[in-house]
Amino acid sequence: MVTQTARRVLAPALALTLACVLLFVGRVQSQPAGPAPTPVDTVEVVNSWLHDSDAFTQGLVFHQGRLLESTGLYGESTLREVDLETGQVLRSVAVPETYFAEGLTLFGDQLVQLTWKEGRGFVYRLEDLAPTAEFVYPGEGWGLTHDGGRLIMSDGTSRLHFLDPSTFAVVGTLEVADSAGPVQHLNELEWVRGEVWANVWLTDRIARIDPASGRVLGYLDLAGLLPEAERLSGQVDVLNGIAYDPASDRIFVTGKLWPRLFEIRPLGAAGRARGR
Repeated sequence: MVTQTARRVLAPALALTLACVLLFVGRVQSQPAGPAPTPVDTVEVVNSWLHDSDAFTQGLVFHQGRLLESTGLYGESTLREVDLETGQVLRSVAVPETYFAEGLTLFGDQLVQLTWKEGRGFVYRLEDLAPTAEFVYPGEGWGLTHDGGRLIMSDGTSRLHFLDPSTFAVVGTLEVADSAGPVQHLNELEWVRGEVWANVWLTDRIARIDPASGRVLGYLDLAGLLPEAERLSGQVDVLNGIAYDPASDRIFVTGKLWPRLFEIRPLGAAGRARGR
């Protein structure tokens, strides 16, 4: 039995405990919610074509019905022009074997190509793929695109670097992050509808990046894009290579050593086509 004296002692303690609990619950409930998870969209395949399964694709550009492609590996790197419909290599220029070719973009009438660890880039004339200049840059070169005024380069980290297209000097840097934090391993790049799209190395995802803030607006999930039978039939590597045709709003993707190149259409959460 609780005595009258005990009640007088316990009552204030219980009241204080209850007040602390209510205060804690109130604080928890008033805590602002964390950022919403970055959305992930699926895609549908619109079309597919043959692709050279010996091409270690590092950069991809669409121009006037054909593809321009940078392929990597030491001793095997090239710049090539490829027929979209057949996958046939129409023209090819060998990169010196001491370089591992990486990202590629078309700026005006010039093709600009990066190399991986060598810190050196090459400039070619679009008309005949003749080399016209070389340039240097700090760090590694991975992906390359442009926004119409600046070159945009990735280096395998969570950063994008903006380069002056005349001097190739770095004029700005942007940190890329999603709702969970910085996004590492940004790889091949493409400018699509005012956004920077980036393959995320070692994943089946493409990040859609706001070029002003660095925020990842969403991901495209391309898991299963290359059929399992074709994955098992050769030495395929990771998804890599994005090309955009602004005239017809078409998006092309492939991978390193992939036997196929795909035209894809992003789908929203409800399965609706986005952007078309």
